[in-house]
Amino acid sequence: MDSLIPEKVAQAVGILREKHIDAWLTFVRETSAGSDPVLPLIFGQPLTWQSALIITRSGDTFAIVGSFETELARSTGAYTTVIPYDQSIRSSLLHTLERIYPNKIAINYSRSDPHADGLTYGMYQLLIDYFADTPWEQRLISAEGIIASLRGRKTPSEIERIRRAIRTTEEIYARTIEAIEPGMTEKEIGAFMHSQLEECGVEAAWKKTQCPIVNAGPDSPAGHGPPTDIRLEPGHLLHIDFGVRQDSYCSDIQRLIYFRRPGETTAPEPLQRGFDVLVQAVQAAVKAMRPGVTGLEVDAAAREVITSAGYPEFAHATGHQLGRTVHDGAGILGPEWERYGETVHLPLEPGQVFTVEPSLPVPGFGHLGIEEDVLVTEDGVEFLSTPQTGLILR
Repeated sequence: MDSLIPEKVAQAVGILREKHIDAWLTFVRETSAGSDPVLPLIFGQPLTWQSALIITRSGDTFAIVGSFETELARSTGAYTTVIPYDQSIRSSLLHTLERIYPNKIAINYSRSDPHADGLTYGMYQLLIDYFADTPWEQRLISAEGIIASLRGRKTPSEIERIRRAIRTTEEIYARTIEAIEPGMTEKEIGAFMHSQLEECGVEAAWKKTQCPIVNAGPDSPAGHGPPTDIRLEPGHLLHIDFGVRQDSYCSDIQRLIYFRRPGETTAPEPLQRGFDVLVQAVQAAVKAMRPGVTGLEVDAAAREVITSAGYPEFAHATGHQLGRTVHDGAGILGPEWERYGETVHLPLEPGQVFTVEPSLPVPGFGHLGIEEDVLVTEDGVEFLSTPQTGLILR
């Protein structure tokens, strides 16, 4: 069983006290068919029958599970009381709520944060049926604030796992950059990086067919697509977006390499200028990052550098949180666009890990993007990745 489970459940107790919420209820079933995104943090294993995980601000924790999963719940080391049932969870759930008598019960729904929206509509309807003739339905609130803090505030153990994933990623990048030669296709570059995943005993940070994203030259389609048959040629800018999942935690880094034409000793001026502006945008974002600042403010700092230099506004957020998944946690370093909801207004907190990834186009070379992984500290930011401040020339 993952040793982080008791650590994160204990952290959740502290968050409930901070937010003055009496109980947090995670209600799931058949999680192999559609698991609640928070389950890996507070339980770590699939559950089959209807199951209720209740964490309280008093520190009491309850796992109400099917009788065949009693020992599984105990093995987490995170729940002070494990309650098995056979025919129906209803009576055990209601008895437990009567025992703790919460004034507020947080449940996992959210309009803005997909990681806090794990309660299915069907399971919500079951809860409402179970709560008939009780005071509990009127005491339900969203758990989005709890989950945002729990996912976002990485413990020292989580941060160390992310550091290891980043180190492995940078080692794979170094070997890849050394091995790449003009004439290789994007698919061949991707296959080489996949071989490095296997050699290092790690997984791709996101869907393997799209990890890495490889763009060779101006005709390669930008975005979240798989590598193509386009061949790398002298005069091409090579863009790679890649990360690994190691010990259940992810990295996410982008790098740019320019392959010089015969006789070139430096990159062409338009490309070099675009790259330099990109570095300035990363630095502006990082300089703006500190606890209490919103993602909107950080995004604005990076976006201003790009647009003031005459480049179009990039059509994505400056960064996202990073952790057990590549897009992890509620807060976004992004603009006030409808698709981001309230996530751009959330203040940064110590322990959060973010990517910083502005981008810009340079005609004749393609879309430029670099991406760094950073940790929010008590008084600013620490780079976890080694920032790319110079265009790699081959």
